[in-house]
Amino acid sequence: MTMASRSLFCPLNFPPTLIPTPARQATRVCFPCTSYIPHNHHSKKEFPIPLVASVPYQPLNVDYLEGEFSGHGVTFEGVGESCVAKMELQNGSTATLMLPSGLITSYKSPMWHGEKMELLHTAVSEGEDGEAIIQGGLSLNLNFQTDDGEVSWSPTNWVLHDIRGNPEESIQVELKSRTSEDVVELKYVVNLREDTLGSELEVTNLRSVPIQMTGSILSHLTVSTPDATYAMGLERSNYSSKPPFASEFFLSPPDFSQEGLGKIWNFLAQKQLFPRWGAKNQNSNEAESSQLEDDGDANDEEMDNYKHLGEQISLVYTNAPRSFTVIDRGRRNSVLVGRNGFDEMYLFSPGSRVEIYSKYAYICVGQAAALKPILLKPEGVWIGGQRLHNPNQ
Repeated sequence: MTMASRSLFCPLNFPPTLIPTPARQATRVCFPCTSYIPHNHHSKKEFPIPLVASVPYQPLNVDYLEGEFSGHGVTFEGVGESCVAKMELQNGSTATLMLPSGLITSYKSPMWHGEKMELLHTAVSEGEDGEAIIQGGLSLNLNFQTDDGEVSWSPTNWVLHDIRGNPEESIQVELKSRTSEDVVELKYVVNLREDTLGSELEVTNLRSVPIQMTGSILSHLTVSTPDATYAMGLERSNYSSKPPFASEFFLSPPDFSQEGLGKIWNFLAQKQLFPRWGAKNQNSNEAESSQLEDDGDANDEEMDNYKHLGEQISLVYTNAPRSFTVIDRGRRNSVLVGRNGFDEMYLFSPGSRVEIYSKYAYICVGQAAALKPILLKPEGVWIGGQRLHNPNQ
């Protein structure tokens, strides 16, 4: 369990999602793409799922997707070799999903004052080669491993399988991903309702041996400032301090202090940047690493039912309630965060040192299997997910 849980934590950004700039885009060729699987309940022909783990995806045919899924309240727009699917209900609720990464970059919902408000926090910056770098939002970060260690897989490319519903009530966008070795199959449904955004995950073990699943559903919630934000409902929950989760979409804040949590980040950052230090430094680092991990494994109990998020924190809760509320006094709104299937909950705050309404004005919450992996029985099915509910309409 130690090996599985350690791989989830990392102080630095993984290579973030890259989107080529329009100036560098080649002329798009119109052909069926690996990020769409035709779905027809009346057709007897079976369409196998592309082995996206081993085959590079091709540019998406946006015109084809528009024609296939018209009438469900979803529109498509090409961005480089990626595609943006926008879900919109008649009450004004919207969600934006990127293919093939499966990243949800936006969730807007009507508020009590009559205006729509963005609830997710996404940052777009320019990379060294001029490409767009997207971080934040809502993402899946999962890893699957067999007991013998022969198979280790993380889904990165998702294919569009089906779209159901209507703009009057709710819209469901169904994505799928599958290992090339036929080990695990995942179904991911993004469900937009009038006041809720749901992320529903169904995992099927295709093998006759057990498989371990670790990872999380990470959501960056936008706030005016962490100093004006509170988590309500976590009193008496047990938690451990851990470094930030390893995810290519995690938005890493700068300028952490050298004490406490910042010390852990800085140490692990040096360890990753300089992996071939001499034996003397290596022994010293291993001792410090052991000390930091021991400190992080200490299990504390949350004493405050109205937890202030103005400090730098990165916590994994092991017995938190199935739902709790994030309250932002600056924007005068709240978001109820609920989970299903996952036993752990992750809570991250960059602290009050960030500027108000800035790139790092967010709180990250996650439904997780970090300290204790989820065991998938042979040929078994596991179901879990997260919901973000807006009670402010």
